[in-house]
Amino acid sequence: MYLKHFGLRELPFGITPDTSFIYSADAHQEALNTLLVGLNTGEGFIKITGEVGTGKTLLCRRFLATLADDQIVAYLPNPMLEPSVLLMAIAEELGLQLKELDHQFHLLKEFNQRLLDMAAQGKRVVICIDEAQSMPLESLEALRLLSNLETEKRKLLQVVMFGQPELDVKLADPAVRQLRQRIMFHYRMPGLRREEAGHYLAHRLRVAGHQDGNLFPASSTRLLFQLSSGTPRLVNILAHKALLLAYGEGKTRVSRSHVILAGRDTEGLPSVHWWQRW
Repeated sequence: MYLKHFGLRELPFGITPDTSFIYSADAHQEALNTLLVGLNTGEGFIKITGEVGTGKTLLCRRFLATLADDQIVAYLPNPMLEPSVLLMAIAEELGLQLKELDHQFHLLKEFNQRLLDMAAQGKRVVICIDEAQSMPLESLEALRLLSNLETEKRKLLQVVMFGQPELDVKLADPAVRQLRQRIMFHYRMPGLRREEAGHYLAHRLRVAGHQDGNLFPASSTRLLFQLSSGTPRLVNILAHKALLLAYGEGKTRVSRSHVILAGRDTEGLPSVHWWQRW
């Protein structure tokens, strides 16, 4: 690969969420602030939505890393589950022994007792759901019913949902209108702004070991931003391919032609016609 050629320790533009590469763009920080403020209220649902590749999973991991020791998390990365299985998955995350609980009534009873025990110990339970747009409507309703569990003073659990815009479409269904009314805080994640793109590229390069992060001239950065529309995952894909092309030519910086060739080789880009005829 091109690591030694560019003086890097590791690949700077991977698409696997890695918290060591977090770039605190304005939108990312605003989303995290929304999560923390919502969590401090102790009530209701919190919803974060964003297009594919805008960094929701990375934000989720950053959010989980900020939680205190008195906050117990049930994390579901794939919640496409029917209601009974969803309840079992959450219960298992909270440490319940499920072998002898062969009926949903008993499971719900034990689940409620577990939450009460945690509340008595001064602990707060947070259910964190990634890819929430994949949940069936029946499971969303089951989640709302779980959120009804409470003492006279406080709710026994709080729910945080991360999802694509399809989640908003699903929540518009009248069947889950009660859940929609319980969303206390929400944030829609945009992509990078134009003026953030260069800082984002330089930040990831420096984290990966480059001395000054200056491998993308301003003209290359502007084109890369235009082709990706600021979507971080697409920025990473294009930047990685452009670095491969520069390395193949023995160049030490990425030119506009490298970005153009990378764009031609990348599916899922917004429709930009002029560069395809370059």
